[in-house]
Amino acid sequence: MEENCLAYGIEISDSDWYLTPARVKQLVERMGQHIKKSEEKLAELEAKQQELLEKINCTSKNSSSPPSLDPLHAEKKPEKKKSGKKRGGQPGHKGHSRFLYDVSECESVLDHHPKTCRCCGEILLGEDANPYRHQIVEIPPISPIIVEHRLHQLMCGECGTLTRATLPQDVYPSGYGVRVVALVTVLSGLYRHSQRMVQSAMLDIFGISMSLGTVNNLRLEASNAVESAVEEAKIYVQNSQVVGADETSFFQGNVDGCNDKKSLGWLWVAVTPLVTFFEIALSRCSDAARNLLGENFRGILNSDRYAAYNWVGLEQRQLCWAHLKREFIKISERPGVSSDIGNALVKQQEKLFELWHRVRDGTLKRCEFQLLVQPIRNTINSSLEEAANYEIGSKEKTPLAKTVRTCRQILKVEPALWLFVTVEGVEPTNNAAERAIRPAVIWRRTSFGSQTQAGSYFVQRMLTVVTTLKSQRRNVLEFLTQAVSAKRQGQPTPSLLPQVLATAEESKMLLKTHEFIQFDFSN
Repeated sequence: MEENCLAYGIEISDSDWYLTPARVKQLVERMGQHIKKSEEKLAELEAKQQELLEKINCTSKNSSSPPSLDPLHAEKKPEKKKSGKKRGGQPGHKGHSRFLYDVSECESVLDHHPKTCRCCGEILLGEDANPYRHQIVEIPPISPIIVEHRLHQLMCGECGTLTRATLPQDVYPSGYGVRVVALVTVLSGLYRHSQRMVQSAMLDIFGISMSLGTVNNLRLEASNAVESAVEEAKIYVQNSQVVGADETSFFQGNVDGCNDKKSLGWLWVAVTPLVTFFEIALSRCSDAARNLLGENFRGILNSDRYAAYNWVGLEQRQLCWAHLKREFIKISERPGVSSDIGNALVKQQEKLFELWHRVRDGTLKRCEFQLLVQPIRNTINSSLEEAANYEIGSKEKTPLAKTVRTCRQILKVEPALWLFVTVEGVEPTNNAAERAIRPAVIWRRTSFGSQTQAGSYFVQRMLTVVTTLKSQRRNVLEFLTQAVSAKRQGQPTPSLLPQVLATAEESKMLLKTHEFIQFDFSN
């Protein structure tokens, strides 16, 4: 009890305590116990308060939540000062004129000549070698081309048997041509319209009436037509040198009995510059990640710190610095020691990417970049180790305890933070995979997922086809038309793999479409 008194600044000798009446001793002991419980309760409430504050202050800058979910009190970007200039292109700005089609594509070419001089009225003769071109683009009334096949039934004069003619081999029994199938698929898979909206569009725009069941059947036909091409794309991605991966939830119902456990589905994506592969699985575990990347994956994986990717060696991984930045900001917003550690980490991260932007812009050589990164790496490691060395309880939930656990987790994978410094072609963020998966998130929100396994196959295959063809600047409608036609005729499916490029300039142009891989850390 004497120790408790000293803890609260009360000095008491052994003799004084000995002479203290027993009832007073009991009262003091009870008060000491009460104070101890009150302090424990206060610490628990403070930890709970800090936890609630972190949830309230959770934004897109310190967590993985999208900017659209930022609370109203979140810090907004400062408004830019008005320059006083007029809107639009400024003097010296390179103008962009309207695209003109080639003359060979024109329905007709009409020449217009001035008859008289606008100054003196003199009659004008001759031809302009380089006339001003003005084109009118119009769409003719769209009407479907309908071919009717009449199958006659005749009776045999000898035995009386009725025999009906059969359709020619090149006539598909569904009653819809390959381009109709492709159009339905593009409206559903590229533009993410519901089946009822696709039904309405086909009637309103093309004058083709079909039931909702027919819409679904045509979607499934296109899905089966591109199956082999998608599998080929999967193998290509698994054998690529650098792959970005990410995953998001995607609901799959149990209408067909293929999800009797009612497991939550997950949409996985693997991204390379010119081929992207999507896959829906009823799991978010390591087995699903292995199936996505391949059991014998030998490339470099660019991802976040999710544990399902831990089977890939650290020497093959580049962890996303965009996620790390948010973690550092979250740490800096906590009270006490966490704030100092977090601010130090944020400062070093900003220095790192100031240098990286110079490497990307070509103003800093990579060899110089590697030398300048070393002290930054040492400082970041020192801050992480400083936090990791604090002793905390196994179930402690204080802000400092959260910081310590986060820093210890980062230190375990520290070698995977710096692969982009030494290996060209590796980006420091996983922004490419996150951007690729964004259309799927929008699709999920508008469709509420799929109800069958076949529906999930349609989603993953269409996302693979559309994303891959867009990155290669290939026409989605034409590819799907060719794929459905090949499937009906029993011919090989067209490939999603990059085509042989005509020139090096064309190759550079395609790679420029993937500049979204570069992440802007100024936000």
